[in-house]
Amino acid sequence: MSVIPHLINGELVTENGRAVDVFNPSTGQAIHKLPLATRETIQSAIDAAKAAFPAWRNTPPAKRAQVMFRFKQLLEQNEARISQLISEEHGKTLEDATGELKRGIENVEFACAAPEILKGEYSRNVGPNIDAWSDFQPLGVVAGITPFNFPAMVPLWMYPLAIVCGNCFILKPSERDPSSTLLIAQLLLEAGLPKGVLSVVHGDKTAVDALIEAPEVKALSFVGSTPIAEYIYSEGTKRGKRVQALGGAKNHAVLMPDADLDNAVSALMGAAYGSCGERCMAISVAVCVGDQVADALVAKLVPQIKALKIGAGTSCGLDMGPLVTGQARDKVSGYVEDGVAAGATLVVDGRGLTVAGHEEGFFLGGCLFDNVTPEMRIYKEEIFGPVLCVVRVNSLEEAMQLINDHEYGNGTCIFTRDGEAARLFCDEIEVGMVGVNVPLPVPVAYHSFGGWKRSLFGDLHAYGPDGVRFYTRRKAITQRWPQRASHEASQFAFPSL
Repeated sequence: MSVIPHLINGELVTENGRAVDVFNPSTGQAIHKLPLATRETIQSAIDAAKAAFPAWRNTPPAKRAQVMFRFKQLLEQNEARISQLISEEHGKTLEDATGELKRGIENVEFACAAPEILKGEYSRNVGPNIDAWSDFQPLGVVAGITPFNFPAMVPLWMYPLAIVCGNCFILKPSERDPSSTLLIAQLLLEAGLPKGVLSVVHGDKTAVDALIEAPEVKALSFVGSTPIAEYIYSEGTKRGKRVQALGGAKNHAVLMPDADLDNAVSALMGAAYGSCGERCMAISVAVCVGDQVADALVAKLVPQIKALKIGAGTSCGLDMGPLVTGQARDKVSGYVEDGVAAGATLVVDGRGLTVAGHEEGFFLGGCLFDNVTPEMRIYKEEIFGPVLCVVRVNSLEEAMQLINDHEYGNGTCIFTRDGEAARLFCDEIEVGMVGVNVPLPVPVAYHSFGGWKRSLFGDLHAYGPDGVRFYTRRKAITQRWPQRASHEASQFAFPSL
C-alpha cells in the first residue's frame, strides 16, 4: 500500500507516526496510507512559506500571472489523470470529476489577470500639490482547509488567487481523497512556482489547530460543515486572523404552478442526485406551491430516480457513484430511517443497493420523500446524500418564509415563467446565491461564492473580487512635494481643502 507524502518547500516529505487509510469507495478497500502531520511538520511548512514570502511578494504581478498561465495549461493537459484520481478516492463519476476540475480551472484563469485585479487607485491633486493613491498588498503566510467533496475545485478557489496576490499558501486538504490535490499542487511547482510558496500538509484536528494557533499564519480559508466552520472562525478571529469559513447548507428549490415541469425535473435530478448529493449546493428540498404541482413532480421523479445508473465512479456513462465512505453511507441511511419514523412518505428507497462486482462499495440509491414538514430532522439538517425531500405549501410567500426561517442560507432557486414572481423571490429571499430556473447557481470565477446566515462565517465570500480583498490589505498613501522656494506656516486645525 503506497504512502501519500506531504509537499513542503518543494519536496515530497514522509513521516512515521499517526496515519489513516484512504479508501476506494467503489470497492470499499483501503488503497493508500496517509500520514497525519505533527505540529513540527506544520511548523516546517510555515517556516518555508515565511522564508519564501519576501522574494515572492516582490515578484511583479505579471510574472506571477505567467506561472498561472503555465499552470492552467498543465491542468488541461493532465485532465484525464486528475479526474481518474478524484473518482478513485471520492467515488464521483469521471464526468463529474472532469466538470469539477474545469470549474476550478476557471479560478486559475481569473488569477491570470493579476496585473489587472491588483491595480491600485490614484488621485492627483487631492489637495495643493498633494497626490493620493492606494494599492493592495499581500498578507504574508495564509492557509486553506478544504473538504472531501471537491478535492480539486475548492483548493483552486483559494491558493491560485492568494498566490498571485503575493502570499505564500499552506493547504490542508481532506484526508479522504488527497491524491488529486497533491498532484495539482505538484503541477503548479512544475509551472515555475518557487519553493515554499505553496505547501500541502495532510492531517486532522491537530494540523488544523496548529494552523489556527500559529502567529505567522495571517488568514484562514475553510470550506466544510457549519460546526467546524464556526470553530475555525471563532478560534481564528480571536487570535487576530482574517477568516472566511464556509459551512453547511439546506438548499431549497421552489416550484411554481407555472413552472416548466419537465425541465424542472431534469434540473432537480442532477441537482439532487449528482455526486450522490455530496455538494454544498445540492438541492435537497423541493418546495411545491400547491398539491397539483407536488403530485405531478413526484410522479415524474419516481421513474427517473429508479432508472439512475449507479456504479463504480471510474466507469463511464453513470449518473452516480458511491458515497465517499462507509460511515457516510450509513449516516445517510440513518436519516432515511429517521424520516420514515417521523411520518414522511418514503416514495423511493435507495437503501440496500449493491453493484455487481463491487459488493463491498459504499453505494446508496436515490431516495425520495414526500409530505416532509419543517419539524422533521430530514428537513432541518444537511443530509449530504442522495435524498430529496418534497415539502408542500400553498403560496410563494409561504415558500419564501420557509426558506428565510431556515438556519442555512447558502443557495436556492425558483422554477417559474413569471418574471414578477422571480423578481420578488430574488429581492426578498435571505440566501446568498439564487437561481432562476438554474438549480445550482454557483457563481462564475469572476464573481464570488458564499452563503448567508450559518452558511458563512466572515465578511468576504470565496474567490472572485471578494477573494482579492480577502487575500490583500489596502494601503492608502498621501504624498506631497512642496516647492523649494515656498515656506508655509504650521497648521493646527485638522487639514482640509
